[in-house]
Formats: sequence, structure tokens, C-alpha cells
Amino acid sequence: MERTPSHPEVSKFNLQQVLEALVDPVRRSIVTQLDTACEDIACGAFDISVSKSTATHHFKVLREAGLIRQHYVGTSRMNTLRRAEMDEALPGLLDALITPQAQGMSTSGSAGKGVA
Repeated sequence: MERTPSHPEVSKFNLQQVLEALVDPVRRSIVTQLDTACEDIACGAFDISVSKSTATHHFKVLREAGLIRQHYVGTSRMNTLRRAEMDEALPGLLDALITPQAQGMSTSGSAGKGVA
């Protein structure tokens, strides 16, 4: 029995679905944490302040949009950012999202400002 959930192929990435996934601050936080991590992160190890069932929903939205890949290690569902695949399909999108957050700036504070 296959426990690994299905993931969209790069050719099936949909910009609208990716943007809708990234509009939520909890999901942006998950993506940012994965981008800065040196290894895969278990679902329960993220620094997010939502219930387990809500977190499960957020991971599903990110997975179905193609932003993350999930697999099991023992009983833990591990998460990996599909950085290279996203960069191939939608170049610059993750950099535009993550760079301001990594520098400690909120994305809402930089909305509407041009990027030089």
C-alpha cells in the first residue's frame, strides 16, 4: 500500500493555484521555514499556531499546488519545498516571496512596492 500522497507534475503547475496557496500567511510561513531548513521537516515540527487539523489542510493545499513534496519516514510525514521545480515552472516567484520574509520584513509591508 502506497502511503506517499500524489503530487502534481511540473507541467501541471497552475499559477492561479500556486498564488491562492501562497495568499495565506500560515502557508507562506511553512514555505519560508522549508526554504531556510537544511533538511525535511515533519508536519508537527513547524512553528505555526494552528490546530493539527488546520495544519493538515494547509499542507494539503501546498502539496496540491505543487509547492511541497510529502513522504513518510516511519510514522512522520515529512515535507520538502519543491524549490527547483517551482523555479523551473515559475522563475523568481519563491525568491520574491521568501527574500523579504527572510530579511525580517512582512510581506504585507512590502506589498505594492517595486522590486529593484
